[in-house]
Amino acid sequence: MRRATLGAWLSSPTRLREDAAAESDLVRGGYRDRLFTELIQNASDAAAQAGTPGRVRVRLAERTLAIANTGVPVTAAGVQSMLALRASSKTDLPHGDRPGGEVGRFGVGFTSVLSVADDVEVRSTSGSVAFSAERTRAALAADGVEDPGEIAVLRLAWPIAAPPPDGFETEIVLRLRDDVDTDALLAAITRDAPDLLLELPSVASIDVAGDVVRRDERERGAVTEIAVGDQRWWQVRAPHARWLIPVRGETPRSVGDDVLRAPTASDEALSLPARIVADVAMAPDRRRVAADADVPRLAAGYADVVSALPPEHRARLVPAPGFPRSEVDAVLREALVRELAERPWVPTVAEDGVAGGDVPGSRARVFGGLTDELAAIVGGVVGDLAVPALSGSRETALLLAAGAARLDLAGLAELLEGVGRPPAWWGRLYDALAPFVVDSVAAEELATLPVPLSDGRRVTGPRTVVSGDADDLAGVTGVTWARLAHPDADRPLLARLGARRASAVDLLDDPALRALIDDAADDLLDADETAAVTEAVMALAARVPVGAAPVWLGGLLLPDSDGDEVPADQLLVPSTPLAGLLIEDAPFRIVADDAVARWGEHALRVVGVGDGFAVPTVDPADADELGLDEFEVWSAARDVVPEQVTVVRDLDLVDPDRWREALTVLAADPAVAPLLADRDGYTAWWLRGNVVLAGRPIAVLRAPGDPTFAGLLDAVEHPAASALTGLLAGARVESPVLARRLVAALGERDRAVAPDVVARAHGALARAVADGTVEVPDIEPPEQVRGISGAVVAAEDALVLDAGWYAHVVDPDRLVVGDLATAEALADLLDLPTASSRIDASVLGAGERVRLGDDAAAVTAFAAAGAVVPDATVTLHDRLRVRVGSAVTGEYDVPWWVDPDGTLHCVRGAISPTVVAGARR
Repeated sequence: MRRATLGAWLSSPTRLREDAAAESDLVRGGYRDRLFTELIQNASDAAAQAGTPGRVRVRLAERTLAIANTGVPVTAAGVQSMLALRASSKTDLPHGDRPGGEVGRFGVGFTSVLSVADDVEVRSTSGSVAFSAERTRAALAADGVEDPGEIAVLRLAWPIAAPPPDGFETEIVLRLRDDVDTDALLAAITRDAPDLLLELPSVASIDVAGDVVRRDERERGAVTEIAVGDQRWWQVRAPHARWLIPVRGETPRSVGDDVLRAPTASDEALSLPARIVADVAMAPDRRRVAADADVPRLAAGYADVVSALPPEHRARLVPAPGFPRSEVDAVLREALVRELAERPWVPTVAEDGVAGGDVPGSRARVFGGLTDELAAIVGGVVGDLAVPALSGSRETALLLAAGAARLDLAGLAELLEGVGRPPAWWGRLYDALAPFVVDSVAAEELATLPVPLSDGRRVTGPRTVVSGDADDLAGVTGVTWARLAHPDADRPLLARLGARRASAVDLLDDPALRALIDDAADDLLDADETAAVTEAVMALAARVPVGAAPVWLGGLLLPDSDGDEVPADQLLVPSTPLAGLLIEDAPFRIVADDAVARWGEHALRVVGVGDGFAVPTVDPADADELGLDEFEVWSAARDVVPEQVTVVRDLDLVDPDRWREALTVLAADPAVAPLLADRDGYTAWWLRGNVVLAGRPIAVLRAPGDPTFAGLLDAVEHPAASALTGLLAGARVESPVLARRLVAALGERDRAVAPDVVARAHGALARAVADGTVEVPDIEPPEQVRGISGAVVAAEDALVLDAGWYAHVVDPDRLVVGDLATAEALADLLDLPTASSRIDASVLGAGERVRLGDDAAAVTAFAAAGAVVPDATVTLHDRLRVRVGSAVTGEYDVPWWVDPDGTLHCVRGAISPTVVAGARR
């Protein structure tokens, strides 16, 4: 072959130049940086043909690079391929069908050795040859050919005797040119070794200067796990490619920027999530795909590749949206996305969160951020829903790129319309949806979310629903007058979505319920409807305090002991103490025993059934509905009537002879006791005006130990006297009844009354007249009155003290004393004259008129009292004597006196702030 080639060159110098140029183009062009790749490919072919795992050893010594491999030795055909620029010993086999997975195609790849060496040896157990630029030039010179400058080194070969090293069938020995950086060359080989082990599965290990990198495989179902050095990869085969995914731990990672490998690295830039080792036609230099290459077919089976991964990692293999890195990248990405859109690979959820089947991307629905809890609930009603592991923000974007449809909150709410599930299922759904409602926009998307009601219906939209407190309304069903969420479905989310929060009290105070109760009373509801309303109301009543429900709830029809339907507020529980306290024609019946057993006395009391006196809180405008006796009189007398009034009902139905027992019942009721103590409230006011104990109105009795009117009013005798203070006489005269009793008692001689009590009683009576509580015509003028001494005298002998100085001349037995400021009102009430109107008086002697500030005794008296000396004058006397006439006659020595013109007279040394104040009345 060498002689034939030399002969051709000699006969055609043009051929020599063409061969040299072609070889140079290959070295500087397509194979410029593929030295190790091309040699490893040859080693891979040798190992594949031998059917054993290939080993490659790389050694560098004294600028000689030796690359040895196992497998079949070099054949004569192989040497011919090296000598022929366009021939290959493997071109007779179609690509992809070569024995053992051979990957070489053109012998020209061997020209890559010339990128580093001009002296090359191929040593094999079948024979060895050498290629040498120097020997080629010498051969040309021997034949008389002028040195052409550039020659084809690999066109001439010489046999040599050097064998490969022991344990290897072939060794390529390269004597490196001086311009080759040996460190960089060895580093590049070390760097490329792991990738080549992935690309060329027939090679099991590569030993670079003693550092061995091995390829180990183990099968894991549809996945082959490949370990190369410290790297691990998952490999899945498709019809026209192998796909490799890097793995860290048990988590696959995306490859990112890479190149097409066919099987070794090309220059076709890719941006796929997995590495592809493809069976595709390549250009002769193996850097680009062939012009007629069928790139889209490489996507075949990619959905199966993705499905081989655990469900939570599958989205990683979806090409992320972005700009392609090459034309091949664009075509392949499009084909892969189409494959993922049309073939199943997306894992879905089914009922209770169990795994459903895989669906194509175009059928899948993805709910961003889907949780395990929500998936377990809606998996059975939302078809083709991607599993939670594929619902993160990154995974969602990838699934959408593969044709999936985004399912948002609004879409989910729409899909749930018409879904039949028990209320507890809906409750779990709301809990699972709650974390997704992060703002008003999310809440608006769920505006049409179905809600099951307590009466069995299901409505659209939480805004039309009433939501109750879970503890307050637990177990309550059958509320037909309001759209009450079923307790098993009621969750905080409903309130966040616009449901109106309502307590049991709110539901009982609903005008719609009032209308139903009125309809039932008017026989406008059938028996079943009435019973349903009653059951719902009683269930709610069991959850609220007595007195919290509206008073009109007393119209609810309940069975009495005779089986008749009677308004609740006309019923009493069987154990009520009121049974023997009311008048015979009181409109009350006893509630049926089975009603007590079914609903309990508490619920019955809430709706108005009495076990004692009812204590409702009402709007004064609704008082007529309760039939509160004289309520309008009480409210008219108030300057301000509260917006809500708590009262005791039906007091006017108490048997007048049973008030002693009735008061015991009232005082023992914790709800009533505060009302008994509230003197200004309706209840205490009514009782003061109507209760008679032992023949006397309770308003004219005093509390034991109360000194206000001691001796005049009798103390109440009752075991609950301490609780009845608001019903008894107080410090004020609050009614004509008490005024009459006091006037009468003041004239009763057999009563021993202290002077301070007498004055206090007279003052209270006068104030009652002054403020209009008592009208003078309401009181019969007494025939006898009580003086300040405590003595009882005939009215015609008495005088009302209206100026303090008259007390010096009027007998205390005759002097009626109260408050000087209201003396005129007292005189009118008792039909008595005042002292000033019936006594004429004059001061005897002139005295000395002085300024108070000039009198040492006066200044001392004011200082001792802590008072300021006024700028006033006083007439001082050594002895002050006055002469009086008319109702009282005679001359009297007095400590001080005031003339009709206002002049103050005083005995020397007797002046004081009290005297000065008394003189100014």
